[in-house]
Amino acid sequence: MNVQIALPLDLLAFIIEKAREFDAQIDTDDPETGSNASDDREVAILEDTPDNPVDVELATAIEGLNDDQLTELLALLWVGRGDYDRVSWTEAVRNAREAKNKRIVRYLIGTPMLGDLVEEGLAELGVAVP
Repeated sequence: MNVQIALPLDLLAFIIEKAREFDAQIDTDDPETGSNASDDREVAILEDTPDNPVDVELATAIEGLNDDQLTELLALLWVGRGDYDRVSWTEAVRNAREAKNKRIVRYLIGTPMLGDLVEEGLAELGVAVP
């Protein structure tokens, strides 16, 4: 069974990367502690601050998807999570199309390990991202 994906692989790779960066974010450190970047092993880049662009980049990438691509992203998440497999891909896409609503972008972004799950879904389908 040959699975066709409407999502461009380079865009999927970007979403996977940004989702992983989003998951890696940590709470901000108290700036009054007197610590400095070298003492903190440069983890400030991972802090969830208003000027950290990861959330915006991930949301923009997902919001920019057309309806079919958004449906596939949701179906890939489900395949990666183990709800469906390669054989049931068509069913996953059909159910994703029915399940989508106006909160789908927030749902996807709020899903822990989104990047890993999407990559696992692609692997199950036999699709490799660059």
